[in-house]
Amino acid sequence: MKIKIIPRRNTRKPIKNSRTSSQRKQTLWDQASRWYDSLVGMSGSDYHQTIVMPGVLKLLELKAGRRVLDLACGQGVFSRFLLEKKIKPEGLDSSEELLRMARSHSVKPITYHLGNAGDGKLLDGQEFDGIACLLAVQNMEKVEPVFQNVARWLKPKGKFVMVLTHPCFRIPRQTHWGWDDEKKIEYRRVDRYANEMKIPILTPPFIDKVNFTMTYHRPLQNYFSALLKAGLCVDSLEEWMSNKESAPGKRSRGENRARKEVPLFLAIRAMRIS
Repeated sequence: MKIKIIPRRNTRKPIKNSRTSSQRKQTLWDQASRWYDSLVGMSGSDYHQTIVMPGVLKLLELKAGRRVLDLACGQGVFSRFLLEKKIKPEGLDSSEELLRMARSHSVKPITYHLGNAGDGKLLDGQEFDGIACLLAVQNMEKVEPVFQNVARWLKPKGKFVMVLTHPCFRIPRQTHWGWDDEKKIEYRRVDRYANEMKIPILTPPFIDKVNFTMTYHRPLQNYFSALLKAGLCVDSLEEWMSNKESAPGKRSRGENRARKEVPLFLAIRAMRIS
Protein backbone atom coordinates (compact mmCIF):
# COMPACT_ATOMS: atom_id res chain seq x y z
CA MET A 1 0.00 0.00 0.00
CA LYS A 2 1.51 3.29 -1.08
CA ILE A 3 -0.09 6.66 -0.39
CA LYS A 4 1.35 9.74 -2.02
CA ILE A 5 0.73 12.89 -0.02
CA ILE A 6 1.45 16.27 -1.52
CA PRO A 7 1.95 18.81 1.19
CA ARG A 8 1.88 22.57 0.89
CA ARG A 9 3.82 25.91 1.71
CA ASN A 10 4.26 29.64 2.63
CA THR A 11 0.76 34.57 2.02
CA ARG A 12 -4.19 40.58 1.26
CA LYS A 13 -2.98 41.77 -1.77
CA PRO A 14 0.63 42.34 -1.22
CA ILE A 15 1.53 44.96 1.27
CA LYS A 16 3.71 47.32 -0.63
CA ASN A 17 6.69 45.46 -1.88
CA SER A 18 9.71 47.32 -3.19
CA ARG A 19 10.30 44.72 -5.87
CA THR A 20 8.06 44.37 -8.90
CA SER A 21 6.80 41.00 -10.13
CA SER A 22 9.52 40.88 -12.78
CA GLN A 23 12.19 41.52 -10.16
CA ARG A 24 10.83 39.05 -7.63
CA LYS A 25 12.71 35.80 -7.38
CA GLN A 26 10.59 32.86 -8.46
CA THR A 27 10.02 30.27 -5.74
CA LEU A 28 10.07 26.49 -6.15
CA TRP A 29 6.30 26.54 -5.69
CA ASP A 30 5.92 29.06 -8.51
CA GLN A 31 7.51 26.43 -10.75
CA ALA A 32 5.22 23.70 -9.41
CA SER A 33 2.08 25.86 -9.32
CA ARG A 34 0.27 24.43 -12.37
CA TRP A 35 0.88 20.87 -11.27
CA TYR A 36 -0.24 21.62 -7.70
CA ASP A 37 -3.34 23.47 -8.87
CA SER A 38 -4.39 20.58 -11.11
CA LEU A 39 -3.84 18.19 -8.20
CA VAL A 40 -5.83 20.15 -5.60
CA GLY A 41 -8.44 21.82 -7.82
CA MET A 42 -11.20 24.14 -6.68
CA SER A 43 -12.35 22.10 -3.67
CA GLY A 44 -9.25 20.18 -2.60
CA SER A 45 -8.17 16.57 -2.85
CA ASP A 46 -10.17 13.80 -1.21
CA TYR A 47 -7.93 14.10 1.86
CA HIS A 48 -8.58 17.85 2.02
CA GLN A 49 -12.34 17.42 1.75
CA THR A 50 -12.89 14.46 4.06
CA ILE A 51 -10.14 14.75 6.70
CA VAL A 52 -7.98 17.85 6.75
CA MET A 53 -10.27 20.85 6.22
CA PRO A 54 -13.17 19.65 8.43
CA GLY A 55 -10.67 18.64 11.12
CA VAL A 56 -8.93 22.01 11.12
CA LEU A 57 -12.23 23.89 11.23
CA LYS A 58 -13.26 21.84 14.27
CA LEU A 59 -9.98 22.55 16.07
CA LEU A 60 -10.15 26.29 15.35
CA GLU A 61 -13.45 26.46 17.30
CA LEU A 62 -14.48 29.74 15.67
CA LYS A 63 -17.87 31.38 15.30
CA ALA A 64 -19.09 32.84 12.03
CA GLY A 65 -17.58 36.21 11.20
CA ARG A 66 -14.25 35.57 12.87
CA ARG A 67 -11.06 36.49 11.02
CA VAL A 68 -8.67 33.66 10.09
CA LEU A 69 -5.29 33.71 8.38
CA ASP A 70 -4.75 30.83 5.96
CA LEU A 71 -0.97 30.55 6.32
CA ALA A 72 0.77 29.16 3.22
CA CYS A 73 -2.60 29.22 1.50
CA GLY A 74 -1.37 28.13 -1.92
CA GLN A 75 -4.14 28.42 -4.48
CA GLY A 76 -6.69 29.19 -1.78
CA VAL A 77 -8.57 25.94 -1.30
CA PHE A 78 -8.92 26.31 2.50
CA SER A 79 -9.70 30.03 2.25
CA ARG A 80 -12.63 29.21 -0.04
CA PHE A 81 -13.75 26.47 2.36
CA LEU A 82 -13.69 28.92 5.29
CA LEU A 83 -15.67 31.49 3.32
CA GLU A 84 -18.40 28.91 2.73
CA LYS A 85 -18.55 28.42 6.52
CA LYS A 86 -19.05 32.20 6.96
CA ILE A 87 -15.57 32.68 8.40
CA LYS A 88 -13.58 35.70 7.16
CA PRO A 89 -10.38 34.27 5.59
CA GLU A 90 -7.24 35.98 4.43
CA GLY A 91 -4.46 34.10 2.68
CA LEU A 92 -0.69 34.40 2.86
CA ASP A 93 1.78 32.71 0.55
CA SER A 94 5.25 33.27 -0.90
CA SER A 95 4.28 32.03 -4.39
CA GLU A 96 2.98 34.77 -6.67
CA GLU A 97 1.73 32.20 -9.18
CA LEU A 98 -0.28 30.28 -6.60
CA LEU A 99 -1.84 33.52 -5.33
CA ARG A 100 -2.77 34.45 -8.90
CA MET A 101 -4.59 31.12 -9.13
CA ALA A 102 -6.18 31.67 -5.71
CA ARG A 103 -7.65 34.99 -6.86
CA SER A 104 -8.89 33.54 -10.13
CA HIS A 105 -10.59 30.62 -8.31
CA SER A 106 -12.33 32.77 -5.69
CA VAL A 107 -15.90 33.66 -6.71
CA LYS A 108 -16.19 36.07 -3.77
CA PRO A 109 -13.28 38.43 -3.04
CA ILE A 110 -10.72 37.13 -0.54
CA THR A 111 -7.72 39.17 0.53
CA TYR A 112 -4.44 37.46 -0.28
CA HIS A 113 -1.03 38.64 0.93
CA LEU A 114 2.23 37.94 -0.89
CA GLY A 115 5.23 37.39 1.34
CA ASN A 116 7.43 35.04 3.32
CA ALA A 117 5.73 33.78 6.47
CA GLY A 118 8.96 34.27 8.42
CA ASP A 119 9.33 37.95 7.55
CA GLY A 120 9.18 39.86 10.85
CA LYS A 121 7.76 43.00 9.16
CA LEU A 122 4.95 41.23 7.32
CA LEU A 123 1.32 42.04 8.28
CA ASP A 124 2.57 44.47 10.91
CA GLY A 125 -0.24 45.46 13.27
CA GLN A 126 -2.65 42.79 11.97
CA GLU A 127 -4.45 40.43 14.36
CA PHE A 128 -6.48 37.28 13.68
CA ASP A 129 -8.89 35.18 15.73
CA GLY A 130 -7.26 32.04 14.34
CA ILE A 131 -4.44 30.92 12.07
CA ALA A 132 -4.27 27.67 10.11
CA CYS A 133 -1.44 26.06 8.19
CA LEU A 134 -2.42 23.01 6.14
CA LEU A 135 0.23 20.58 4.92
CA ALA A 136 2.80 23.33 4.50
CA VAL A 137 4.93 23.68 7.62
CA GLN A 138 7.06 20.74 6.46
CA ASN A 139 7.91 22.77 3.36
CA MET A 140 9.31 25.68 5.38
CA GLU A 141 13.04 25.78 5.90
CA LYS A 142 12.89 27.72 9.19
CA VAL A 143 9.84 27.36 11.44
CA GLU A 144 11.08 29.47 14.37
CA PRO A 145 10.46 32.90 12.74
CA VAL A 146 7.15 31.63 11.33
CA PHE A 147 5.90 30.62 14.78
CA GLN A 148 7.08 33.95 16.20
CA ASN A 149 4.96 35.71 13.57
CA VAL A 150 2.02 33.45 14.37
CA ALA A 151 2.22 34.52 18.02
CA ARG A 152 2.42 38.17 16.92
CA TRP A 153 -0.59 37.87 14.60
CA LEU A 154 -2.86 35.96 16.98
CA LYS A 155 -5.30 37.73 19.27
CA PRO A 156 -5.05 36.76 22.97
CA LYS A 157 -6.36 33.20 23.37
CA GLY A 158 -6.33 32.86 19.60
CA LYS A 159 -5.71 29.37 18.21
CA PHE A 160 -3.10 28.21 15.72
CA VAL A 161 -3.72 24.88 14.01
CA MET A 162 -1.16 23.21 11.79
CA VAL A 163 -1.48 19.91 9.96
CA LEU A 164 1.45 17.99 8.54
CA THR A 165 2.08 14.53 7.24
CA HIS A 166 2.96 12.62 10.40
CA PRO A 167 6.68 13.17 11.06
CA CYS A 168 6.97 9.92 13.01
CA PHE A 169 5.75 7.68 10.20
CA ARG A 170 5.75 9.61 6.90
CA ILE A 171 9.30 10.79 6.24
CA PRO A 172 9.98 10.92 2.49
CA ARG A 173 12.50 8.25 1.45
CA GLN A 174 13.01 7.16 5.08
CA THR A 175 9.72 5.37 5.83
CA HIS A 176 8.26 2.50 3.83
CA TRP A 177 5.51 -0.10 3.94
CA GLY A 178 6.61 -3.70 4.31
CA TRP A 179 4.73 -7.00 4.25
CA ASP A 180 5.21 -9.93 6.62
CA ASP A 181 3.99 -12.92 4.65
CA GLU A 182 4.10 -15.26 7.64
CA LYS A 183 1.98 -13.06 9.93
CA LYS A 184 -0.03 -11.59 7.05
CA ILE A 185 0.45 -8.07 8.34
CA GLU A 186 1.63 -4.84 6.80
CA TYR A 187 4.10 -2.83 8.83
CA ARG A 188 5.77 0.56 8.61
CA ARG A 189 9.55 0.80 8.62
CA VAL A 190 10.94 4.08 10.00
CA ASP A 191 14.54 5.26 9.57
CA ARG A 192 16.32 8.46 10.67
CA TYR A 193 13.43 9.92 12.65
CA ALA A 194 15.57 11.89 15.13
CA ASN A 195 17.59 13.74 12.50
CA GLU A 196 16.50 16.96 10.81
CA MET A 197 16.62 16.48 7.06
CA LYS A 198 16.19 18.52 3.89
CA ILE A 199 14.65 16.33 1.19
CA PRO A 200 14.02 17.37 -2.44
CA ILE A 201 10.78 16.09 -4.00
CA LEU A 202 10.53 15.88 -7.78
CA THR A 203 7.38 17.48 -9.18
CA PRO A 204 5.90 17.48 -12.71
CA PRO A 205 6.75 18.39 -15.36
CA PHE A 206 9.96 16.40 -15.05
CA ILE A 207 12.07 18.59 -17.31
CA ASP A 208 15.62 17.25 -17.13
CA LYS A 209 14.72 16.17 -13.57
CA VAL A 210 15.21 19.68 -12.23
CA ASN A 211 11.65 20.53 -11.12
CA PHE A 212 11.38 19.92 -7.41
CA THR A 213 10.11 21.30 -4.12
CA MET A 214 11.72 20.88 -0.72
CA THR A 215 10.43 19.15 2.37
CA TYR A 216 12.04 19.47 5.81
CA HIS A 217 11.74 16.66 8.31
CA ARG A 218 11.87 17.50 12.02
CA PRO A 219 11.21 15.31 15.06
CA LEU A 220 8.27 16.26 17.24
CA GLN A 221 10.38 17.80 20.00
CA ASN A 222 11.70 20.39 17.55
CA TYR A 223 8.18 21.57 16.69
CA PHE A 224 7.10 21.71 20.33
CA SER A 225 10.26 23.53 21.38
CA ALA A 226 9.89 26.14 18.60
CA LEU A 227 6.22 26.72 19.46
CA LEU A 228 6.96 27.20 23.17
CA LYS A 229 9.87 29.53 22.43
CA ALA A 230 7.52 31.67 20.33
CA GLY A 231 5.02 31.92 23.20
CA LEU A 232 2.60 29.31 21.92
CA CYS A 233 1.37 26.49 24.15
CA VAL A 234 0.11 23.23 22.62
CA ASP A 235 -3.31 22.38 24.03
CA SER A 236 -4.46 19.72 21.58
CA LEU A 237 -2.90 17.06 19.37
CA GLU A 238 -4.76 14.72 17.03
CA GLU A 239 -3.54 11.92 14.76
CA TRP A 240 -5.68 11.34 11.69
CA MET A 241 -5.82 8.08 9.78
CA SER A 242 -6.22 7.53 6.05
CA ASN A 243 -9.79 6.92 4.91
CA LYS A 244 -8.73 4.76 1.96
CA GLU A 245 -9.67 1.10 1.54
CA SER A 246 -7.74 -1.54 -0.41
CA ALA A 247 -9.38 -3.46 -3.22
CA PRO A 248 -10.27 -7.05 -2.24
CA GLY A 249 -7.24 -9.33 -2.28
CA LYS A 250 -4.96 -11.45 -0.13
CA ARG A 251 -3.33 -8.40 1.45
CA SER A 252 -6.36 -6.12 1.76
CA ARG A 253 -7.19 -7.06 5.36
CA GLY A 254 -3.64 -6.38 6.54
CA GLU A 255 -3.40 -3.16 4.53
CA ASN A 256 -6.69 -1.81 5.86
CA ARG A 257 -5.71 -2.65 9.43
CA ALA A 258 -2.35 -0.93 8.99
CA ARG A 259 -4.06 2.25 7.79
CA LYS A 260 -6.04 2.36 11.03
CA GLU A 261 -2.91 1.85 13.14
CA VAL A 262 -0.39 4.15 11.45
CA PRO A 263 -1.56 7.81 11.33
CA LEU A 264 -1.28 9.66 8.05
CA PHE A 265 -1.62 13.22 9.40
CA LEU A 266 -0.67 15.00 12.62
CA ALA A 267 -2.74 18.02 13.75
CA ILE A 268 -1.30 20.30 16.43
CA ARG A 269 -3.22 23.16 18.04
CA ALA A 270 -1.42 25.85 20.02
CA MET A 271 -2.68 28.93 21.82
CA ARG A 272 -1.04 32.24 22.48
CA ILE A 273 0.15 32.14 26.08
CA SER A 274 -0.33 35.86 26.84
